[in-house]
Amino acid sequence: MEVQPFTLDLSPPNELTKAQAAKELRETPEIVKEALEELRKLLENDDTIYFKNTDEVLIMYLRPVKFYAKSAHTLMKQIAAFKQKHKDLLDNLLPIDEKQAFTEYNIVNVLKDRDHKGRRVLIVKCGGNWDPSKVTTDQIFRMFYLIHEAALLEEETQIKGVVVIMDYDGLGMKQVRALTPAFSMKLLGFIQEAMPLRLKEVHMVKQPFIFKMVWQIFKPFIGEKLKNRIHFHGSDMSSLHKFMEPSHLPKDYGGLLPAIDYSGDDWYPCIESHVEHIKMLNSFGLVKK
Repeated sequence: MEVQPFTLDLSPPNELTKAQAAKELRETPEIVKEALEELRKLLENDDTIYFKNTDEVLIMYLRPVKFYAKSAHTLMKQIAAFKQKHKDLLDNLLPIDEKQAFTEYNIVNVLKDRDHKGRRVLIVKCGGNWDPSKVTTDQIFRMFYLIHEAALLEEETQIKGVVVIMDYDGLGMKQVRALTPAFSMKLLGFIQEAMPLRLKEVHMVKQPFIFKMVWQIFKPFIGEKLKNRIHFHGSDMSSLHKFMEPSHLPKDYGGLLPAIDYSGDDWYPCIESHVEHIKMLNSFGLVKK
């Protein structure tokens, strides 16, 4: 039976993915068991944060830190602090709150298929496609946040990670003016400190000369680890293909798959159908004294 586009893959990892997890994340039954026990203890002795302590939830936070329980605990504290700092944007955020931004403006898109390494691919059209007077940077941030929450449901994605293509085609001054230091600090703070997903690569494509101004705004906030994962390609798609096989890319990026003919409108129902999972994640964070 053909899988419908835009359903999350909720199946457990297959043998190949398990082998990758063992190799890259130290994910073996013994280490997992130890890490779960240690992380549970750390959470029991920490009355400042709340996270549900089922295996399934704890593993979500152990995978990005290679099953080091103390690192997972630190990550959870960072996530809780980040949510508190940006509670005006993130408190009880649900898909319905950004339904219009998802469905009417084609800014954020998710490829139907994974790339050749089995990673999920997010496409952000932040050039001429984006009108900041219709969709603010805060809304873009909230959309990213909701997408990452949905992606956490997929064990395959927890293990294999995600790739982002930032498409700056048609970038002009009105977009540049909207990409403020405040937005870049918030976005990069999230990616570098409070995102429990493995961000493997970020590809900047079709960026015009004016992009240099944007890069100057973002650059000061980018740490070494993330800097090494950001790649610039301009309009040279063969440069992108050194990282992502054309067999798994749409025509829009020099790939062999058909051009993208779908948008947030097509996959928004998928995120909305997992609203209970998002509500659960919303309940995690600092304990209200």
